[in-house]
Amino acid sequence: MDSTVNAEWDTLKEVVVHRPGIEMFFGLMAPFSFLYERAFSMDEAIYEHTELEHALSSAGVRVHRLKRLSINLAKENPALLERARDYAVEIVKFSGPADDAAEARRAFKKSVADLDEETVFNVLLLRPSVALEERKGVRVVLPRVTLDVPLANLYFMRDQQAVSDRGVMVGRMSKPQRQMEPLITGAILEMAGAKVALRIKQPGTFEGGDFMPAGDFAMLGLGDRTNRSGVNQILARGVGFAEVAVVHQAAHPLIPGDQPDPMINMHLDTYLNIAGRGIAVGCVPLLKRAKVEVYRRSSKAGYRRQPGSQNVYDYLVSRGFTVVPITTLEQMCYASNFLCLSDRKIMAVEVENVVEKVLNNLEYQARLAPHRYGRLFEEAKKEHTQLRESGHFFPHKKEFNDLGVEATALPLQEITGGYGGAHCMTCVLSRQGKA
Repeated sequence: MDSTVNAEWDTLKEVVVHRPGIEMFFGLMAPFSFLYERAFSMDEAIYEHTELEHALSSAGVRVHRLKRLSINLAKENPALLERARDYAVEIVKFSGPADDAAEARRAFKKSVADLDEETVFNVLLLRPSVALEERKGVRVVLPRVTLDVPLANLYFMRDQQAVSDRGVMVGRMSKPQRQMEPLITGAILEMAGAKVALRIKQPGTFEGGDFMPAGDFAMLGLGDRTNRSGVNQILARGVGFAEVAVVHQAAHPLIPGDQPDPMINMHLDTYLNIAGRGIAVGCVPLLKRAKVEVYRRSSKAGYRRQPGSQNVYDYLVSRGFTVVPITTLEQMCYASNFLCLSDRKIMAVEVENVVEKVLNNLEYQARLAPHRYGRLFEEAKKEHTQLRESGHFFPHKKEFNDLGVEATALPLQEITGGYGGAHCMTCVLSRQGKA
């Protein structure tokens, strides 16, 4: 399995996705706690995900589904299945009357060897425990099953890892709701033959949405999801690009204070992306506020920080990029979270389909906290009117026509409620550049 990527615009060859299942149901019970943006239709979301998979396959991309990949690997490799079964024994806890709990624990440890590969995967996904309660009668022991933070975000397969010019960089998630995910995805990818270049260690955090390779340089987000220790570990061992631009997460100018709002721009790819060689797409107010540290590679001393300070907009222009602007409303509707299939060919969210849901959610937030979100909501309403009048919702942009960018728009209006588009939902394993 090839596992290197040099540039976002190189031809996409292979991805891993996770088609969401019952774990998404639990996420919808408490969207805020599970890091979702809003509630949505689970049935429609799963259908939209299958449409994304089909669109990728139709574009010539080899698509691996994580669950199917893990099951096939486990059948071929007993060591992986044994490792997963041991982990399942650690996850499943039993409580209640001491004798009953001890017996249930012994029975599960003995019987785990009889569980099939899919059942073991579901244990890792749902993280169940059992509380036993005795009642009068023969064999009347009520099992109350609880789940310890099911992995409801696993379908955002970009975030657990990223692939650089050196191989897979297995991340360490910032939020406790997601910290178990890289343990699963990292093990599966490694057993599938992917080259692991780096595993982020504590106290570092790194999420793949903060990494963007661009040929002879790469951009790496620094903020709520990727911290300074994670950045330093990547610079030390994860990448070999001639230059790395470390981009500081910025606060939106329409939100009071200097602290970024993670639900406005969680990762770098939520407000910036690359559509082709020399073509970037981004929300200009955020790009002009996001400060950049530039590191250049030295053969003797690794990466050295360069003097001076600039924002990411000016940095991209200095690297010869044309920046296609998107409005704040389009940015909040996942416009920049597209997936580049090849140079000047992208797969994007049909923003017009998402606008009403995002506006309704923003209006609700503005009512709860008008001092924080009032100005942002008013600007979003104004932009909505302008976009409707022009008819040029992303990705149907005149600038794309002028630059020769071909965009396939996908109806992802429900599944984006988890906070992410096509870019977030795909772990890119390999791209092929021109010879």
